[in-house]
Amino acid sequence: MDGLRFAFGTLTVLPARITRWDRDTARAGMLCAPLAGLAVGLVAAAVGGGFLLLGSGPLLAAVLTVAVPALLTRGLHLDGLADTADGLGSAKPAEDALRIMKQSDIGPFGVITVLFALLAQVAALYELYGRGWAHGAAAAALAATLARLALTHASRHGVPAARPDGLGAVVAATVPLRAAALTTGAVLLLCAATGALFSWYDALHTLLAALAALGVSELLLRRCVRRFGGVTGDVFGAVEETALTVGVVALTLG
Repeated sequence: MDGLRFAFGTLTVLPARITRWDRDTARAGMLCAPLAGLAVGLVAAAVGGGFLLLGSGPLLAAVLTVAVPALLTRGLHLDGLADTADGLGSAKPAEDALRIMKQSDIGPFGVITVLFALLAQVAALYELYGRGWAHGAAAAALAATLARLALTHASRHGVPAARPDGLGAVVAATVPLRAAALTTGAVLLLCAATGALFSWYDALHTLLAALAALGVSELLLRRCVRRFGGVTGDVFGAVEETALTVGVVALTLG
């Protein structure tokens, strides 16, 4: 329960009072992160799918589906994506790049990155809702779950923290590789089972989209570790939004 409270309390605005703040709780919380993502995704899917069924059209449904996670996280992950883009785009040494990321303002790299990420998410969900409310709703729920699974991977052993303080330092290198693998297997099984509700082709397609989302987010994670010397809270947000964006876009392909 402490891990669930940690996951929901740090990754969402849903009421969850964090009673413990230590690395043991952080490990459990990062393993529970996909559950927090699933909850956010289901709310987003309910809102978007509900408006589509009421006759709003797929574009408005897609916009609302993208807006809900931003509201339920206070834009935390989008802010991390913007700050990470500014840090990577600065071409400055790691210490200076980390200082840029910690500033409250957002630079041009961050604005452009967030803009295109949101446009890609809306465009992909518009396409999926056009195939039927169930396709769009399933994509929203699964992509949000995969996005938080990427946070579990970013917290695994061997991935250091770039700073000695902050959320990144609390959760960095807390999750054992075996536990991360088991959590990944469970989420991938959920993706395949959800796709199978439509067809066996959709089961394979959904599984491949999930692997693509995790693969691209892993590439970004490794780039950030090389560039900054480890992970920060902003890097976690960037990894999450990358997995989310790639996940929904991959579901439109094929």
